[in-house]
Amino acid sequence: QVQLVESGGGLVQAGGSLRLSCAASGRTISSYAMGWFRQAPGKEREFVASIRYDGGSTYYADSVRGRFTISRNNAKNTVYLQMNSLKPEDTAVYYCSRRSESFPGTNNYDLWGQGTQVTVSS
Repeated sequence: QVQLVESGGGLVQAGGSLRLSCAASGRTISSYAMGWFRQAPGKEREFVASIRYDGGSTYYADSVRGRFTISRNNAKNTVYLQMNSLKPEDTAVYYCSRRSESFPGTNNYDLWGQGTQVTVSS
């Protein structure tokens, strides 16, 4: 059974950067698209970014496009989210997830990590 474990969250000032990692254990994720989601207090979980099984294409929410970059290293069974030019509204718990398909998208995710907190101060 696959487990996803996120790391790299923390407290950063507005304009700063963080890099989140999502390490998969148990089985390979190389056949699946992967995604990042986030949930702010009092709000629903929202899609952030997704990447094709081989890293060949990506898809982003409008709110993060141009600031965030999703990538993956299938040899390490790991997915990353590089977050630059962070804003206070990016504050949320960030979740890594496996999509039940090979191509990026905003839905059909079937496996979730426990999340990592990102806090951006103004």
